[in-house]
Amino acid sequence: MKLFADLLASGLAIGAIYGLIAMGFAIIYKATGLVNFAEGEISMVVAYIAWTIATTLTGNVFVVVAGSIVAAVLLGLVIERTIMRPMLGEPIFSTVLVTIGIAVVLRSLITLIWDAYPHALDLGVGRGVVHIGDVGLRGAQVAAMVTLLAVMAGFYLFFRFSKVGVAMRAVAADDRTALLMGVSAHRIHAIAWGCSSAIAGIAGVLFALVYDLSPAMFQLGLKSFPATILGGLDSVNGSGFGGVLIGVAENMAGGYLGSGMKDIAGFLMIIVVLMVQPFGLFGEREIVRV
Repeated sequence: MKLFADLLASGLAIGAIYGLIAMGFAIIYKATGLVNFAEGEISMVVAYIAWTIATTLTGNVFVVVAGSIVAAVLLGLVIERTIMRPMLGEPIFSTVLVTIGIAVVLRSLITLIWDAYPHALDLGVGRGVVHIGDVGLRGAQVAAMVTLLAVMAGFYLFFRFSKVGVAMRAVAADDRTALLMGVSAHRIHAIAWGCSSAIAGIAGVLFALVYDLSPAMFQLGLKSFPATILGGLDSVNGSGFGGVLIGVAENMAGGYLGSGMKDIAGFLMIIVVLMVQPFGLFGEREIVRV
């Protein structure tokens, strides 16, 4: 029973990080119809920026987190304005290839600007062990779960009640009609990229607090994208929930079936779910009018 509780708790923690990044995938897809394959790399770059702030300017956790979020939003806006906006109207395949190119560039920047060695991100908080009953978790792991819940609640309210959220849903449904109604697609796309990058950046910082920094962090994107598929590409909160499911499934499979099953457990879950729910657990079936 102790093993089960430990595996469940750590699975929920890493699943929360997957879920945050998966929500970043879903936000951009919901607003633009595009899959951003540089999401994991954005998360990694922001984590390195947080480490730079902590080691060169100040280790104050509030300053580091605020600086990281600002850097993440600016990175997302720069990518959207300088690279993605000129690609509007181009074939989806070409645009997706551009995001893969962005991922490769960002991955290379890590070794060019920083180095290829692992580093510990120590902010004075987050690395200590917090005991919840018999289960011990690092503070950053608990923070990841709390952050995921807060972000999911925030986006539920955002899409349901805010004008920008409603506009984003309108652009996703029919960008031409939304444009005729006075909704700026460029503005919505910029907001989506900024929000997506901010969430990915937060996830990257939380991951670095628990597991340290390294150039291999880009794999977070590869781990999180299946969560988006599982929850539903057009469902932001569903993607967050999908991340939690993937994290728990990986940990349970690794703990009970061996480490060899850990990396494939999530994909096996996706295969089973998509056979029953082709649009994911919370995805909406596209209605085609003829």
